[in-house]
Amino acid sequence: MRRVTNHPILEMEDKAEIPIFVDGKMLYAREGETVAAALTANGIRVFRHTAKRHEPRGLFCGIGQCTDCVMVINGVPNQRTCMTIVREGMVINTQNGNGGGGDDGHL
Repeated sequence: MRRVTNHPILEMEDKAEIPIFVDGKMLYAREGETVAAALTANGIRVFRHTAKRHEPRGLFCGIGQCTDCVMVINGVPNQRTCMTIVREGMVINTQNGNGGGGDDGHL
């Protein structure tokens, strides 16, 4: 996993590792981190594919203003991973299109 472990300003503390499930695969996240941080630390860069062109998207703004990082979390589509804190046993899936099963061009 790739995480910041030493920072000249921020105090980095060790947190417990918890299991999450991403596209059917068990990975580990750190308690208190966002889904986006956990995925990035595990080498995952593609969080969704656009509806029209099926282009890959991932973490972009990191502050909840765009929708590039949305995924299906615990069965709910369009969840901003940069704003969602991981929970033990969370089920996360790559989102295709608008996440609602249709291809209406949104997101």
